[in-house]
Amino acid sequence: MTRIALVAGEASGDLLAAHLIEALKCRLANAEFYGIGGPKMLRAGFDAWWPAESLAVRGYAEVLKHYRRIAGIRRALLKRLLADPPDVFIGVDAPDFNLWLETRLKRAGIPTVHYVSPSVWAWRGGRIHKIARACHRLLALFPFEPPLYEKVGLLVDYVGHPLADVLPLESQRKQARERLALNGRGPVIALLPGSRQSEVAYHADLFIRTARLLRERFPDAVFLVPLVSRETRTSFEETLWRLGGQDWLINEAPVHPGFEITHIELDAAPPVAGCMKLLFGHGQDALAACDGALVASGTATLEAALVKAPHVITYRMSEWSWRIMKRMGYLPWVGLPNILAGRFVVPEFLQYEATAENLAQALGNLVQDEEVKKRLTRCFTEMHRQLRQNTAEKAAAAILSLLGQA
Repeated sequence: MTRIALVAGEASGDLLAAHLIEALKCRLANAEFYGIGGPKMLRAGFDAWWPAESLAVRGYAEVLKHYRRIAGIRRALLKRLLADPPDVFIGVDAPDFNLWLETRLKRAGIPTVHYVSPSVWAWRGGRIHKIARACHRLLALFPFEPPLYEKVGLLVDYVGHPLADVLPLESQRKQARERLALNGRGPVIALLPGSRQSEVAYHADLFIRTARLLRERFPDAVFLVPLVSRETRTSFEETLWRLGGQDWLINEAPVHPGFEITHIELDAAPPVAGCMKLLFGHGQDALAACDGALVASGTATLEAALVKAPHVITYRMSEWSWRIMKRMGYLPWVGLPNILAGRFVVPEFLQYEATAENLAQALGNLVQDEEVKKRLTRCFTEMHRQLRQNTAEKAAAAILSLLGQA
């Protein structure tokens, strides 16, 4: 039996790892998969020793608050893997956690793979040497990444991005709106405040205030808020009530001018104008259905591009984390669509510029500008074609090659 250990620490890593597990199971019928993972990995047959949510913290200050707990998990996992070595270890993203682990496993003679190149092209370029020491092989999602590692002699495979494989090239707006029972005439605006609890904590207030300003401009708008977990949903709801619970009544008409907030399953009644729908997941549906989206920087920005959703990118973090990131950054943009295009194709508002007024103005203009939306669709379609590489099969082939060498 082939035994494969994996660690994925957030929603995007959970998706990547789940697709890889499915592809490997087709080649290795009796393979066993275990480690740290999320719900998609569990559905693919993964044995989660710890949930991925236990590692889902972003930003220097935020990581420091949880350092002892996370470091304890990492030491316990290392001890367990060294005591009973897997045939291969695959660290899926989460570089600060996984590279430390991979370095020690590699020293012990265990083949190691890092799936997703850390963003050495954006900041902390010196990590490239640490990465080469940590793993035997790296699987890169973007075409500009392999040449960066040539100078350190690390074997890199460009495998593309699995989202580009599973999402259709053509817009699915009509189908998504039917699934979400969106039959109104007003604009549909998606709000994606992030997949981590720490991200929602920083963004919920900003996104809600932005929605209020947009509603003044578009009184018949419908706002979709997909949230990925019970914890993030609770955090967002608490902010709703803090900003005026009397205006945010659940499943009732509002007493004062504001939003009607509804918790939506897909078979729920259609929304009314001015409604904010809190979705249990369904982030792709929300993006595909919208006329414009406000998206926290991260994998969701790539997802927005691949479903051809016009969007505005924003991000907030702690003051200390922001100062460190600013000193270490190399590029003038942070959103994946802009990085892939090599220019600003999507507006970005970060930290101090991320105000409700700025975001509402930019997103409102985008919703109304049909010519800009057509240009974005053409640009996003070209990105989609470039990233469509049958990712899971290519990644599985690279893992099997390493197992053969081992």
